[in-house]
Amino acid sequence: MRTRRRGASVAAVALVAASLLAGCTDPSRAATDDRVAVVASTDVWGSVVEAVGAGHVAVTSLIDDPSRDPHEFQASVRDQLAVSRAAIVVENGGGYDDFMSRLVSAAHAPVVLDAVRLSGRDASAQDFNEHVWFDLPTVRRVADAVNTALTRADPRHRQDYDAALARFHGELSRLQGEESSIRSTAAGRGVAITEPVPLYLTAACGLVNRTPRGFSSAVEDGRDVPPALLQAQLGLVRSSRVALLAMNSQTEDPITDQVVTAAKDAGLPVVGFGETLPQGESFTRMFHGELGAVAAAVRR
Repeated sequence: MRTRRRGASVAAVALVAASLLAGCTDPSRAATDDRVAVVASTDVWGSVVEAVGAGHVAVTSLIDDPSRDPHEFQASVRDQLAVSRAAIVVENGGGYDDFMSRLVSAAHAPVVLDAVRLSGRDASAQDFNEHVWFDLPTVRRVADAVNTALTRADPRHRQDYDAALARFHGELSRLQGEESSIRSTAAGRGVAITEPVPLYLTAACGLVNRTPRGFSSAVEDGRDVPPALLQAQLGLVRSSRVALLAMNSQTEDPITDQVVTAAKDAGLPVVGFGETLPQGESFTRMFHGELGAVAAAVRR
């Protein structure tokens, strides 16, 4: 995971913001318009909060630009202040957004929800995939935790939160039904990836990752890809062993460009998966669109 470039900038922000925080505390930890203030590390988790929040939340998503690599994010003083005022903070965890632990520590946020911890997965495991928003059971657990936190912070609107959670559960169930439908015909077919971003989704669809071991981790970490690994990956996307190439649509480099070009030249479908939401999209609409692209690819 490419997290090593974040630490220094966040530490600097914490130092700059420290003198400001004392004068910016908010005892109610609520937004000025009486909505509950929530900060999410990414707009993906921010969208989940908004879905459960039934219009009673004011969400600030720190990473929300689909045109930029989220791994290059640098926290600002404004981000630190937003966290200091939040009643609830939602982070991805698992090393994906390390900057959040520093922001939260400086702000002493009362409720912090960590998606990886809620997932029950072992973040210390070898080849752990921190992109847990592509795992719908984890999204369901995060939504449940958000509902609990909102109800405690704002018990007046408990019924609204519960109704919104039920609707969101219904949307997740429909998405899981789409995964099941793809799995019924695609189980056992191969997929190639540039990075491990969508592997929970592709696995739920029954697809088997056939990418040469070490290729996607090298790309994700920004390390040089050994020539033999690159040639193996190029051979894979030119073969009939995979149904599609899944790529991170928000990062590119000469290596991934070469792989994508080879796939397209071979007539292999290329499906992009983002780490933030497309402009104007919600989490469930984004996920539905990505499942639709996978379904179209495996129908070829």
